[in-house]
Amino acid sequence: MSMRRTLVTMITAGLALAFHANPAAAQAFPTKPVRMIIGFSAGGTTDLVGRLVAKRLSEVWGQTVLVENKPGASGMIAADAVAKAPPDGYTLLVTPQTSLAVAPALYGKAPYDAARDFTPITLMGSTPTIMVVNPAFPPKTFAEFAELARKSVPPLAYGSGGIGSSPHMAGELLNAQLGIRMTHIPYKGESPALTDTMGGQVPIMFGNISVVVSHIKSGKLRALASTGATRSPLLPDVPTVAESGLKDYAVATWFGLLGPAGMPADLVARIQRDVAGALATPDIRNRLVDLGVDIVANSPEEFAAYLRTEIARYAKVIKDAGIKPE
Repeated sequence: MSMRRTLVTMITAGLALAFHANPAAAQAFPTKPVRMIIGFSAGGTTDLVGRLVAKRLSEVWGQTVLVENKPGASGMIAADAVAKAPPDGYTLLVTPQTSLAVAPALYGKAPYDAARDFTPITLMGSTPTIMVVNPAFPPKTFAEFAELARKSVPPLAYGSGGIGSSPHMAGELLNAQLGIRMTHIPYKGESPALTDTMGGQVPIMFGNISVVVSHIKSGKLRALASTGATRSPLLPDVPTVAESGLKDYAVATWFGLLGPAGMPADLVARIQRDVAGALATPDIRNRLVDLGVDIVANSPEEFAAYLRTEIARYAKVIKDAGIKPE
């Protein structure tokens, strides 16, 4: 065999080996424990979604999936840790939009680029915010609220669990799309906001559905509308804002799974498939439905496109409203 033919044979064999290397690596994944980092304290909905999925993945993968809470800076500490990790699938991020679409715009900078420094894997699910009012608040429908808000002097006030939270963003987006200017009253968490809304100190509150649903059913709060794209199974009689006349309005707290930028496509597909399978198991699905979470489990490409629109949307809302961090 000539040297030329020998060289061609060696190159061909090398290319074949390289072509099959990545799929083999993805099939073997994981061969050691996987870290799932969450930028918020244990016990919240983001944490619960992450832990349910992590437990199931541990069973499927035969390797421990360790949940690590790294709260602080609106989730940016955790996101930064994942952005700087090797893109091998062993460090993953579970996060709502806060650390990727809201906090960087709110604080004016972040130690990472949310659009370039991560590999979107899947949007696991989302949960709507519910617009609730004190039972003594005169408007009984969203349309009546909108009419009052347009002519109210001084402006109506609404409470939320804090600056930059999804409920806060729901209120500001409503301001923008309805052409009104409600005054935002930020609280240090949703519990004190609930107390003041039920007590009549604040007439309106935007709250995560898992927080407000029991108070709605007990009559301590009245729901005017859901900010979700569709009605929640937990509150089927509560219309969406879009149904109530404000088309194209939809805000939800979502729970995404991402890794560092540069993860191999076959590995991303493998993780997405296994996570979607975990979310489809009856015990996890039922638990999330009880929490008001709508399961999505979309493709990496769909999540990446959605993330880009969320980054652009919240950057505009924050800039136009002149929102500043606490």
